[in-house]
Amino acid sequence: MQQPSEQIKSKLDIVDVLKDYIELRAAGRNFKANCPFHQEKTPSFIISRDRQIWHCFGCGQGGDIFKFVMEYENIEFYEALKILAEKAGVELKSLSYENHRQFGVLYEINEAAKNFYIDSLRRSDPAKNYLKSRKLTGEVAAEFELGFSPDMFDGTTAHLLKKGFSKDDIVRAGIAYKTDGGRVGDRFKGRIMFPIHNHFGKIVGFTGRVLPQNDTGEMGKYVNSPESPIFNKSKVLYGFWKSKRDIRENGVAILVEGQMDFLSLWSAGVKNAGAASGTALTPEHLKALRPIANKVILNFDNDEAGRTASERALDLLGEHDFSALVFDLKDYKDPAEAAEVDPQAVIPNKNNTRTAMQFYFDKYLKVIDNEVTNNKGNIRTILTKIQNLYSAIERAHWLKELSHIVGVREDDLREEMEKIKNNDVAIGNEIIKNEKTKTVLSRLDLISIRLLQLLYIDKNLQEKIERVLHFMPSDCRLAYSCIVKPGSSDAKVEHILDMISLRQEDKYEEEEFRQLLRELEVEYLRMQMGSIKRHIALIEAAGREEELAAKLKEFDELTKKLQDIRQS
Repeated sequence: MQQPSEQIKSKLDIVDVLKDYIELRAAGRNFKANCPFHQEKTPSFIISRDRQIWHCFGCGQGGDIFKFVMEYENIEFYEALKILAEKAGVELKSLSYENHRQFGVLYEINEAAKNFYIDSLRRSDPAKNYLKSRKLTGEVAAEFELGFSPDMFDGTTAHLLKKGFSKDDIVRAGIAYKTDGGRVGDRFKGRIMFPIHNHFGKIVGFTGRVLPQNDTGEMGKYVNSPESPIFNKSKVLYGFWKSKRDIRENGVAILVEGQMDFLSLWSAGVKNAGAASGTALTPEHLKALRPIANKVILNFDNDEAGRTASERALDLLGEHDFSALVFDLKDYKDPAEAAEVDPQAVIPNKNNTRTAMQFYFDKYLKVIDNEVTNNKGNIRTILTKIQNLYSAIERAHWLKELSHIVGVREDDLREEMEKIKNNDVAIGNEIIKNEKTKTVLSRLDLISIRLLQLLYIDKNLQEKIERVLHFMPSDCRLAYSCIVKPGSSDAKVEHILDMISLRQEDKYEEEEFRQLLRELEVEYLRMQMGSIKRHIALIEAAGREEELAAKLKEFDELTKKLQDIRQS
């Protein structure tokens, strides 16, 4: 029986799906667009209707319709499946019991737990008094479905068991845990409960804040749900399901650290916010923001930990081409306190925000003496920050600004910056290594793939390419077979077929084709000669003279052949 995902893909055309999200333009047999996942002026996002895939040659992301919806909406596969099933008119009743148990039941458990917590809040005067002390109204508490977990060993678990859920699924949902003795108890006890909604408004987890009178100092002030098949804290911004419309309208997102900060801003009328609760800001969070905002204002706690978190977030924002500002809380300890005392104090303006580079300059270049050597470490830290910026325009601007501040020529600063390994990020004097590995294609691979792209454009080239097929790597020969025999495919060369199908033009120059044929043979001969050289070294070391003479002759013949091609 065909899987639901395959049914959906057979009924939906990738171009029809993606045009509901981004503006597409025809480019030969393909379509192109500005990538929604990174800032760019020249379209490098290509969609192939033939292979039903997309790929961005700017940021390197790619995939099918499911991957696009997952990345664009920042959701898990199960949620993308439901969205696309509805669009395709495919019934998901055919999902197996195991699939439902894996995903659907976890949503149901979280929803049932949320309702239980809301009822418990209505019955708890201490919990309601705490929310009132934080200036949160009943309307805001209701809008964000705040609740309270009773201070009992298994109060929530017992309620969910009565609802018919199994102990194992309640534990998988993160509502309960198993003791060493095998008993199942509540993860959250005596806490204000903040439901965490995914970006479509479904509850995927919780954060519990202990009531002050229950805080013995032996437990965490905040406890979060563990990660599950439906909850990944590195992807979800608290409140985003409510605030994304305001963020889109403003083109600006204000990020805070915790739920109480978010709700205090919301109560003060600042509704284009989100909270990266329980984790640092991540690239996954930025994926959610990229389609609707290009500017981010950080409003983190006004302490050393908050400033360090701000710096790390600024580095990440700069690397991903966001315009970033830092909010100045003055004497307030955090955004929640500022909003409670003076709601106007949390509304951003030019007097209470500064750019990322101003933040760096204030931190590292506060004291500049006449001895450059005394400031060399801090200057290098700033250079690392500048180098990390995605935009060349911003790098040039801030290099000029740094030159003016420290009295060192731009050329000298640029030379110093080039000595710093690309993509290393500095936090103070600590250099965080960014280890990125890329698959490297050989020159022979690239020439072969380009020839196959031309064949994809013009099938009349088949005979000429077949004559030189033996020069190509084995994967490219397999890809050739898939192109000339419609309907055939080989999983081992899917990546090459994707690269071939995503060519942007629909014609080519004859001269380019002739040059590629020549370069293919040249590169093949060079690789053969390199292999023979290595054999010669081994044979020579072993003293096998007859074999050595044969290999030297073979090498000489290849050398002459290479010279003939180059002179022709």
